[in-house]
Amino acid sequence: MPAWGITILIVLAVYAGISIAIYYLQEYFLFKPEKLPRDFQFFYENQQVDEYNLETHDDAVVNGLHFKTSQPKGVVLYLKGNSKSIKGWGKFAVDFTRHGYDVIMFDYRGFGKSTGRRSQKGIQQDLQMIYNEVKKKVEEKYIILYGRSLGSGFATKLASVNNPRMLILESPYYSLKKVAAQFVPFMPLSLALRFPLPTYKWIRYVKCPIFIIHGTNDRLIPLASSVKLSQINPDRTRLYTVIGGGHKNLNNFPPYHKMLEEIIHYKEAPINLEGSSYQKDHKQ
Repeated sequence: MPAWGITILIVLAVYAGISIAIYYLQEYFLFKPEKLPRDFQFFYENQQVDEYNLETHDDAVVNGLHFKTSQPKGVVLYLKGNSKSIKGWGKFAVDFTRHGYDVIMFDYRGFGKSTGRRSQKGIQQDLQMIYNEVKKKVEEKYIILYGRSLGSGFATKLASVNNPRMLILESPYYSLKKVAAQFVPFMPLSLALRFPLPTYKWIRYVKCPIFIIHGTNDRLIPLASSVKLSQINPDRTRLYTVIGGGHKNLNNFPPYHKMLEEIIHYKEAPINLEGSSYQKDHKQ
């Protein structure tokens, strides 16, 4: 065999090897879980918190926290990012409890005290189970879905098949496949990625108001991702930008909290265009 033929075979073998490695090892790159012992005690200063465990259809356990207010206006189902556990994420519950909303936050399979084998379908089923449990106690018109980073895709899927009051996405991705392609652009991720999370497909079926918050300096998931998402279901979507905000620090920008306050107190109403410049031509 000529030298160039051997070179091609080597390249193909390396390519195939990398593809197989991505398929089987992608969870280690996508998920950065922190595991907690079963007897770990959650504590958050000045917060009333109840811990709960739900058993899934395949005998796994989903562990979560319920941050309570005295007279709740509703409940926020908070879907966190891909790292750590709710031990650290719980500190963000104050951004909603201070406005009178209960917060339910939980760990995905393999995070914190939650157990079970991770898969996109499995996590989606867990989410629907949790949503159904919330619905038993709270009408959907009082449920807010909040998805941050990794959680934005799952939150969008959940909103697309239910009827929550609103969907809030922080630093969302167009699809996880697009994010992964930034780092391995030469790989066939449509075949290799087991967690494609196509937010752009699901968002078109969301029937409630959609609010997207994104930092202009986000290096992991560019602002362009949110711009593209906002164009899919434009009549229901509002896009907020945090000037100078990155991927993990929006909570450190006062405008973010102003945006959040405005969003959670939003009341849907038709736009009154009477007497406005709507459809007036600048050339006239």
